[in-house]
Amino acid sequence: MRDACRALLDINVILDVLQRRQPFYDDSAAVLAAAETGRLTGLVAAHSVTTLFYLLAKYGSPDQARVHTLELLSVLAVAPVDGHVLEQALALPYRDLADAVQMAAARQAGADYLVTRDRAGYAAGPLPALAPAELLALLPDAADRGATP
Repeated sequence: MRDACRALLDINVILDVLQRRQPFYDDSAAVLAAAETGRLTGLVAAHSVTTLFYLLAKYGSPDQARVHTLELLSVLAVAPVDGHVLEQALALPYRDLADAVQMAAARQAGADYLVTRDRAGYAAGPLPALAPAELLALLPDAADRGATP
């Protein structure tokens, strides 16, 4: 049995934190903090890492992008994107291939949830898509960690 739930974070949740986007920052930051403290096993799809780096370098600097990306990788595990994941994504009834790849990567990595602000975009998926606040409501409080029922 796993200790923590596993959730793949959509790139919009990560960008909410790195760019301090309001009014989304607090909930998204709390999700990343839950991953950092072990209340959650957080995942990021491999293809999201390259997109994230590109955006951070474009609107900041390559050096800042490298630092933020390394920090992110110290908190989140990478959900691989390979040929099998791409084939699974193409079999999903999604209009947006990037969203389908996110969902297929989450599923292949054993995630319980996909955390996003675009829940409608993931409605047809095999995993529940939750907003950051919805995921936070499912997690045990930090004080409850390690408590035995």
